[in-house]
Amino acid sequence: MSSLYAKVAVLGCGLIGSSVLRAAKDAGLAEAYVAYDASEAVRARVRDLGLADTVAETATDAVAGADLVLIATPPASIGPLAGKIADHLAVGATLTDVGSAKQVIAEAFEAAAPAHVFSIPGHPVAGTEQSGPDAGFSTLFRDRFTLLCPQERSDAPYLAAVEKLSAFWSGMGAKVETMDARHHDLVLAVTSHLPHLIAYNIVGTAADLEQVTESEVMKFSAGGFRDFTRIAASDPVMWRDVFLLNKDAVLEILGRFTEDLQALSRAIRWGEADKLEALFTRTRAIRLGIVAAGQESPEPNFGRNRKP
Repeated sequence: MSSLYAKVAVLGCGLIGSSVLRAAKDAGLAEAYVAYDASEAVRARVRDLGLADTVAETATDAVAGADLVLIATPPASIGPLAGKIADHLAVGATLTDVGSAKQVIAEAFEAAAPAHVFSIPGHPVAGTEQSGPDAGFSTLFRDRFTLLCPQERSDAPYLAAVEKLSAFWSGMGAKVETMDARHHDLVLAVTSHLPHLIAYNIVGTAADLEQVTESEVMKFSAGGFRDFTRIAASDPVMWRDVFLLNKDAVLEILGRFTEDLQALSRAIRWGEADKLEALFTRTRAIRLGIVAAGQESPEPNFGRNRKP
């Protein structure tokens, strides 16, 4: 694929940011790449890995002259960072992000971005429990969805910017769809945020039981529990931010989940075998559908045989 952008600036070089740099470079989607991270150690590592043509010392230096600026920092920092770099964005630049809570970020982008900048919040629905620039890999987005939440605009330049950003993500192997930001937050509260909350809670509960069971909880952990521990190993800062930024949708879905859990508890208490089997049969079919749709997560075989 020929270059879509002359200069891409990636702010934040953890798992997602470093994967974007790797994937975009492999696909030849830009002529030049500049990276920035608030951590000096991360910036040094990005240089060592050769992930970008330039590693800037400040965010404002990084975005100078860039026609695509992608913010991949922890979610709570995305809005403030957009405000910090707003006056330094080039005319006609596209400003986007990878955060998993979109309504708050969309509002922050609209408030910060100058009229000459195209603000298009985004979210690649891909990731692992690993973090840092060494955790990234170029195939992370392949056959995964990336959701874009554009503004309600119909002017041709903005629509062209959305189409170009869609092509950028498609060029990295993603399946791109557009979605209203508020609807995005409700959908992701069900499919991602609540499962992480449950994982964090059940692993915490198991840890509290360790002394009671004389360490047998961890010793005899089965596959299901190990899956929870993998999810619960995700970046704590990122997920702290996600739950605080998307609290309304998460609390709504958590309320529905609690009601369903109470109904399940009653079915167990009263020996309602038919209800239990019906639920398990329905949820098994959903799992098989996810696998058939190709949305099974990649194997967490990270850190081995990976090229920069």
